[in-house]
Amino acid sequence: MNTYPLFAVTLLTSSLAYANSDSISHLQLDATVSPAHNFDLSKWKINLPELETEGSRKGKTVEINKHQLSSTNESYSHPKWFYTDPQTGAMTFVAPNDAPTTPNSSNTRSELRAMLGDKAHSPSNNFAIATHNNADEFAAIGGQMSATLSVDNVSTSGKHSHNGAFSVVIGQIHGSHNEPLKISYRKLPEHEFGSLVWAYELNPSPEQQDAVDDKGKKLRQDIRHNVFGQFDLRRGDEDPIDGIKLGEVFSYDVNVEGTIMTLTFVKHPNTPKAETKTYQVDLAEGNYQDHEVDLGYGQDWMYYKAGAYNQCNTKASSTACEWRGMDAGDFVKVRFYELELNQ
Repeated sequence: MNTYPLFAVTLLTSSLAYANSDSISHLQLDATVSPAHNFDLSKWKINLPELETEGSRKGKTVEINKHQLSSTNESYSHPKWFYTDPQTGAMTFVAPNDAPTTPNSSNTRSELRAMLGDKAHSPSNNFAIATHNNADEFAAIGGQMSATLSVDNVSTSGKHSHNGAFSVVIGQIHGSHNEPLKISYRKLPEHEFGSLVWAYELNPSPEQQDAVDDKGKKLRQDIRHNVFGQFDLRRGDEDPIDGIKLGEVFSYDVNVEGTIMTLTFVKHPNTPKAETKTYQVDLAEGNYQDHEVDLGYGQDWMYYKAGAYNQCNTKASSTACEWRGMDAGDFVKVRFYELELNQ
């Protein structure tokens, strides 16, 4: 194991031989039913990129609570943004570059949010790590989220110099303000391969959440780590052939136990070519990679997220993303073949 400041990296190449080389052929997904028939959605709600036209949420983005989402009687799906793939049975998330967004974001999303209870910001709905001073008040201490998925489309418009262009967030741990984990996929339009990355967001004190350093850079920032490929590629850079193609199946596992977050990523899962990378972060330690502003997440509350959170939007001029329509490729699409939340 190669050890780096405050996180560890292990590269393992699986030598296991599987009878079937297809990463998803062992799954029994029914392509004719709603996602709730194939997946346990009892601990998730979903936000979708369009507005409610009536009821208490009129004018806000569509939000389907966990009771309706997980009901096999109501069989919820959305024909554009959240549905069962008719060929594979995968749970499919779609978000265009331009659409209504949730209040604190300029990016559109078709994304699940873990709901261990019923009130979003209540301790009984979220989890903490073992060092939290009031750990026994939370719905869970740590937890695990596992997924097998493919990214099938990212925006074809955007500014090459901006990391948000051509990318989608496919898994998160979100804290009260910041994210100790964001898993992203990014592919430039001229490349065959895309790059998988994870990021740890520095967590300053409440007084410093919007503060900047002497160069005008926010103290609260993402520290990115390449998994497969290279995330910050620019126009003219070589194709990251060690990356992942659109439509190619891979998996991630996020396990928080004690104070340690262990991340496991597998390319070509369940095949003889399986390639595994693991990372570990102590969420309670703070000072991530010697950033003194970071307090860590030892006293924060958190929750898991999964789906398609489009990072290419038309509201931020820096990304230069456009909305030319779905046919022009200005959207993200992600298919989940497996998704499990253990909390």
